[in-house]
Amino acid sequence: MSTSFALITGSSTGLGKAFAYELARRQFNLLLVSLPNESLPELAEELKAMGSEVHYYETDLTDHHNVMNMTHWVNTQFEVSVLINNAGIGGTRRFMDAEPDYLNSIIQLNVMSTSLITRALLPNLMRQTQSYILNISSMAAFSPMGFKTVYPASKAFIHHFSRGLYQELKNTNIFVSVVNPGPMKTNADSSARIDKQGFLAQMGLLSPERVAQISIRQLFKKDAMIMLNWVNGVHWLLMKLIPIWLRLPLLTKVIEREVNVSNEMVKV
Repeated sequence: MSTSFALITGSSTGLGKAFAYELARRQFNLLLVSLPNESLPELAEELKAMGSEVHYYETDLTDHHNVMNMTHWVNTQFEVSVLINNAGIGGTRRFMDAEPDYLNSIIQLNVMSTSLITRALLPNLMRQTQSYILNISSMAAFSPMGFKTVYPASKAFIHHFSRGLYQELKNTNIFVSVVNPGPMKTNADSSARIDKQGFLAQMGLLSPERVAQISIRQLFKKDAMIMLNWVNGVHWLLMKLIPIWLRLPLLTKVIEREVNVSNEMVKV
């Protein structure tokens, strides 16, 4: 087993947890980062039983001081060859009903923490023979939509940030990739929201475990923009081909169905 580590943010539940198990099956050592009180110590013990060396750090990454403290902990103790920026939040809410803290949390976690974590760990990643960065965007990155407003904008940032960084680092030892999952049923709330969206949202629906499996496989094949399946690819193409004046009201109508399902942010 290598003495380097794979770092996964938002690793206690959902897709982040699936990434942790997938990398443990591949015999990677792991650094797990998530909010406090989300059973991260228990998850670490389960992964250790699979043969990996595992360390964890509990913190709120919406605070940039916490981000810098976490990356200092990593850089002073560990060699990192894989960085997975998975932590992110989103939700469905009328913009006029969205509290400032709600909006700020989306921006700080999805945009700020991803940027600062990546920058802080770049020297560490550059020390390795081969390193990988995987950023988790979303199919929502490819179009604005009502009742989500800030979330698609934050994921568009992740997508463009990843593509630009890939180009900037392509002649180095660091390979950068981005994956754009569609809806995933990670908990009861997200399942209810997806069911409300109807047939289109459920076409090609993948479990977090399957998304993690495909993403890691394609990351190590150096696929810079990961499409999870043919439905993912068709959705991307339609986003490109359907004019915004038609696409925007259609998507907004679909998303509006979610408003009465949940007013809480969900992990994505």
